[in-house]
Amino acid sequence: MDGFAEVLGQALALILSGDPDLVEIIGLSLRVTLSAVALGCVLGLPLGAVAGAFRFPGRAAVVVLMNALMGLPPVVVGLLVYLSLSASGPLGVLGLLYTPAAMIVAQTVLVTPIIAALTRQVVEDLHGEYAEQFASLGVGPAHRVAALLWDARYSLLTVVLAGFGRAVAEVGAVIIVGGNINHVTRVMTTTIALETSKGNLELALALGVVLLALALTVNAAVMALRASAVRAAYA
Repeated sequence: MDGFAEVLGQALALILSGDPDLVEIIGLSLRVTLSAVALGCVLGLPLGAVAGAFRFPGRAAVVVLMNALMGLPPVVVGLLVYLSLSASGPLGVLGLLYTPAAMIVAQTVLVTPIIAALTRQVVEDLHGEYAEQFASLGVGPAHRVAALLWDARYSLLTVVLAGFGRAVAEVGAVIIVGGNINHVTRVMTTTIALETSKGNLELALALGVVLLALALTVNAAVMALRASAVRAAYA
């Protein structure tokens, strides 16, 4: 217990001191994660909304595929992205391997199916309430999707939060495509794994504390937004 308390104290001191390496790792983690979540939303929200609002040939297969891809093994995604971005791969000419951009690509592949599948469920439930109004008003497909996404925006915050949680906690895929290179592609999760194996528990625990605090802060912010929306609706 004394050993843990000592390491925790050193970890907190490291955080409070604003250690440059710590700040750099946290900044890169946020940049990669937020970029991947933003791309996942751009791709996943419209895809999920279309699958939830309309019936079309092959829809059942699309829904099954989206649900199945939610459980993609990160190391498999990392391997596929690595092969695509390697010198002999189809995207090797871009020179993205072992860069933050490669990590963003891998996280986007992991996050998009989650956002799409959860959005599909939210929009499908909401569309059941609005289907008759849309039909009577002659609302076109594009406007229908936009209206559903806007009306479900507070529920979709939870969807985005799920994507954020998946991305920020990712280890396997980002190690494979990023290489965990110091001052280049080292993020919180990969640093925790590396420093723990090296016995540098102070830095590993400091990053773990930051990661937990970040998750709690984002969750609290989303809950506050939803609560504010509910109060505004009943005001």
